[in-house]
Amino acid sequence: MNGRADFREPNSEVPRPIPHIGADYIPTEEERRVFAECNDESFWFRSVPLAATSMLITQGLISKGILSSHPKYGSIPKLIFACIMGYFAGKLSYVKTCQEKFKNLENSPLGEALRSGQARRSLPPGHYSQKSKYDSNMSGQSSFVTSLAADNIEKEKLPRYEPIPFSASMNESTPTGITDHIAQVKVNKYGDTWEE
Repeated sequence: MNGRADFREPNSEVPRPIPHIGADYIPTEEERRVFAECNDESFWFRSVPLAATSMLITQGLISKGILSSHPKYGSIPKLIFACIMGYFAGKLSYVKTCQEKFKNLENSPLGEALRSGQARRSLPPGHYSQKSKYDSNMSGQSSFVTSLAADNIEKEKLPRYEPIPFSASMNESTPTGITDHIAQVKVNKYGDTWEE
């Protein structure tokens, strides 16, 4: 024994540590299957329909004259752009569905990390959060930093700016605070100008 008393009840559940999922993480066979399933479903059920729809809408807007076509390439550049945006919108729209599929996996470290991440986000401020990037001196151990302390560290790193006074008498092109002297320009009958 290490000299510490263990006051836990014999049948109480010990919370499992949050698994570390980094760049070196190797997914399980079941996770690979879900990745492939998510990739296929997001492509066929979200990306392809959104890309096709955005291309049809873009072509309709070009045909009606609302969008102009390129003089040399015609409508192709705008259609390609619409297709790419529809593709990525489809992929992004499927992220939540894919996360739910991983959360439903029983023996998945990735699913456990997603479930525990959801639990951490639902905690009120002041509760403990996972290891912070500011607490790197204890590698390999599960250290906890309060989110309030992490916020204070982030605030210390941000530059402090003084508020700029607003004056309704000046327009946006007039620099503020450079000079208090307003030059008056005089013009004579010959068109010559000078400052006073």
